[in-house]
Amino acid sequence: LTFPLLSVTLLVSFGSSMLYGYNLAVVNSPAEHIKAFYNATWSQRFGHGLAPGPLTLLYALTVSIFALGGLGGSLLVGLLVERYGRNGALSRSALLVLLAGGFMGFSRELGSPEMVIIGRSITGLHSGGCFLGCAQPLPHGTARATSKAMGSPLIFICLGVFSAQVLGLPELLGKDRFWPLFLSMVVVPASLQLLLLHCFPESPRYLLIERNDVCGATKALHRFLGTPEVQDVIEEMKEEQRSLSSMEMVSVWQLLRERSVRWQTLSVVVLNAGMQLSGIDAIWFYTNTIFENAGIPVSQIPYTTMGTGAIEVVAGLIGCFTIERVGRRPLIITGFCAMGVCSAGITISLLLQAALPWMRYVSVACVVGIIAGFCMGPAGVPFLMTAELFMQSHRPAAYIVGGSLNWLCNFTVGFIFPFLQMSAGAFCYLVFCGVCLLVALYVYLIIPETKNKTFMEISHIFA
Repeated sequence: LTFPLLSVTLLVSFGSSMLYGYNLAVVNSPAEHIKAFYNATWSQRFGHGLAPGPLTLLYALTVSIFALGGLGGSLLVGLLVERYGRNGALSRSALLVLLAGGFMGFSRELGSPEMVIIGRSITGLHSGGCFLGCAQPLPHGTARATSKAMGSPLIFICLGVFSAQVLGLPELLGKDRFWPLFLSMVVVPASLQLLLLHCFPESPRYLLIERNDVCGATKALHRFLGTPEVQDVIEEMKEEQRSLSSMEMVSVWQLLRERSVRWQTLSVVVLNAGMQLSGIDAIWFYTNTIFENAGIPVSQIPYTTMGTGAIEVVAGLIGCFTIERVGRRPLIITGFCAMGVCSAGITISLLLQAALPWMRYVSVACVVGIIAGFCMGPAGVPFLMTAELFMQSHRPAAYIVGGSLNWLCNFTVGFIFPFLQMSAGAFCYLVFCGVCLLVALYVYLIIPETKNKTFMEISHIFA
């Protein structure tokens, strides 16, 4: 990679994927402080505090509203990139994050829980628009290149989660008086992206294919690739432009009705829904609560959580470097099976911890197993397989279906998990266990290996 290309890739990943990971984990450590703020504000307004049920409902909405914002952002990203280009769309999204940081940072001073919820929804809007939406400045036509492109966001998501866990330590921003600052730290990467993005040229692919600006695309390629010999890349993009202009894009409704790709569409639904319903969002959103229920001493929970984040980064690196060697099916089947077994392990350890105190460490090991299993397979493979299962005319609709389900299921898990935990206790993890094992079984029986296969070969296998 040339320095300009590496720089813009890191900058975009830092301001989008890493910010997405940060927002997944940032509400974990200050949960009790935020609840106390909600309760105190309610008491000031109405003369009495909130009952446990409504308080849990309000906090669950704060956690999960991020996903509803993400759904809106994912549906708008195409219009933003088409109108403003990659750099313009990212700059406008960064401005949204500055607004969200202001809402959350001043929420306690103004006594407004609504500002926290609004800020979370705006950060979700940013993540939906930026996460994998406009991160790659150059075209990548092969499956191998696409899989490498998927690696950078996954690693930065893991780093974002880990950075939130580190900043949430009691020695840093984990104290009660710092939680508004902790939430508003999202403005740091957004500001950096906003300041530096104008130093880089617009996406060559956008300039040539969308704007038909061959001269601008050539100059951008000279800058990114650091070589005057870019004619081959220009011809590749021109060929893509010609193929797209002669191709009729399929709508979501047409995709859902088309019998020839019915199994592919169902596979995208199963993989994307299963990825979120596997319980990984419950782990990210409520790690401290899970460890507290497992009997881990309160003083040790932040450091235990940080340790799981470090393992998550390592697992993400392993997944990125092995996806082309091992293949898609083994990684995703192994990942979901590991998550299912570890979810059942949490249930067993919670049931036995009264009789066997050392079972609390089994719970921690199972949480680590869920995170590692997710990062090595289910985290990145569904996005990659969505591109490999469909031809170009069907891919945008397939990504809309998969992305919408992804965010909706993210919201569902984030919202209902506290109530599921209250009602089912230790047995709530068996729901995730069942989902993981069923998805693994579906992949084993239905989805073929897509590594190094063309669309026609994959389509023939499905048929």
